[in-house]
Amino acid sequence: MKEPKNGRSAPAPVAPHAERNPGCPLDLGWVEDVRVNRSAIERRTATLPGRRTVKQEWQAAWLLRAIQCMDLTTLSGDDTPGTVQRLCGKARQPVRADLLEALGVPGIHVGAVCVYHTFVATAVEALRGSGIPVAAVSTGFPAGLNPHPLKLREISASVADGAAEIDIVISRQHALNGDWQALYDEVRDFREACGDAHMKTILATGELGTLRNVAKASLVCMMAGADFIKTSTGKETANATLPVSLVMVRAIREYHERIGYNVGFKPAGGIKTAKQSLDWLILMKEELGDDWLRPDLFRFGASSLLGDIERQLEHFVTGQYSASFRHPMA
Repeated sequence: MKEPKNGRSAPAPVAPHAERNPGCPLDLGWVEDVRVNRSAIERRTATLPGRRTVKQEWQAAWLLRAIQCMDLTTLSGDDTPGTVQRLCGKARQPVRADLLEALGVPGIHVGAVCVYHTFVATAVEALRGSGIPVAAVSTGFPAGLNPHPLKLREISASVADGAAEIDIVISRQHALNGDWQALYDEVRDFREACGDAHMKTILATGELGTLRNVAKASLVCMMAGADFIKTSTGKETANATLPVSLVMVRAIREYHERIGYNVGFKPAGGIKTAKQSLDWLILMKEELGDDWLRPDLFRFGASSLLGDIERQLEHFVTGQYSASFRHPMA
C-alpha cells in the first residue's frame, strides 16, 4: 500500500476485474482425490487471528482496503427503488469526507452494489459514471430451486439490464448426492448465460454437510468457469466461517497451480465487525498472497459491516468511538 504525503497509509489503485477463468474439462479423478483434515483446518483458523496484528495507521489502511473489497448489499423483501438509490449513494461515498480528509486519502468506493434482479436497472442508473459495477443475485436465490430454464432467463435478464456481475446459487442436491457432472453442467450453463458478466458462484456451504463436499464443489465450480466462488447466500443458518473459507481458498490455490487462472473468493453472511474483516484479509494474504487483497479477486458480501469499519476509522482519527447513527449505511 502506498504512503501519502502525511505518512499515513492509503489504498493503492485497484483494477476492476481479473482475467476471466475459462474453466477446464471436468476432472472427476481430481475431485474424488480431495481430502480435508478437519482438525488441522480448525487448528489453523483458531490461531489465525493471533498470528498477525495490524495496528494504528496500518489497521486504518487495511480497513480502507476492506471497504474497497465490499459488495454493499441489500436483499430484503421490503427493498424499494428509494432504498437502493440510497445504498448506491453510500457506495459512491462509503466513508465521510471529513474522515478521508483527515486520513489524507482520496475518495474511495466499494467493490460493487449487490441487489435482486428487480432493482438492477435502478442501481445501474444510480451508479452511472462511478465505475462501480452492479451485481445481481440470480438463479432462484437463495434456495436455487427454480427450474433450470428459468434460472438461465433470469441471468440473461439481469445482464440485459446492465449487471456486470452475477451471483448464482448452485443446486445443493448435486453436491449432496455427489453428482459432480450435474453440478459442472449446471454451472457451465450459467457461465454461458452470463456472457461478459463475471460469475460469482454461491456454494451455500452451511448446507453442504462436510468440508470435503465444500472442497469438491469449489473445484467443480472453478472447472466450470466460475470467476469467484462464494461461501453463502447470507440466508443460511451457518454462513461464512474461517474453516470453510480456508478450505475454499486452498482449493483456489490448487486450481491456480494446476490450471493457471486466478479465481476470486467472496465470504458472505455473518461478517459484521471491522475486526472480523481483518481476519479474512489476513487469511487471504497468508494463503493466497497480495494479489487476492484487491476487489478483482476478493469481496466481502456485506450489509452491516461498513458501519463498524467507519466507526473504527473515526476512532483512529479522533481517539473516540461515535454512535452508529453518525455513519448511516443506507
